[in-house]
Amino acid sequence: MDTSTVLDLGREGLLIMLEVSGPVMLTAVVVGLVISIGQAVTQIQDQTISFVPKIVMMVLAILYTLPWVTALMVEYSTNLIRDIPSRL
Repeated sequence: MDTSTVLDLGREGLLIMLEVSGPVMLTAVVVGLVISIGQAVTQIQDQTISFVPKIVMMVLAILYTLPWVTALMVEYSTNLIRDIPSRL
């Protein structure tokens, strides 16, 4: 296995990681921003208010994207395992 193969595998892994975590992280950012704007408007400055809605929305985002994430990970793993002989 040469350096370019290792770099390709690392790049593919990082891209899959970004695709899988993207929807959940984007949900957390949007919910946090909305709650922060609400806190600024109402002048409620409590740091713990955003945790529960953010966690609930992140769990809902995970449940919503779970079939897509599972299919993506199965495809990636299948391709990775299938290509082991050609990458060595």
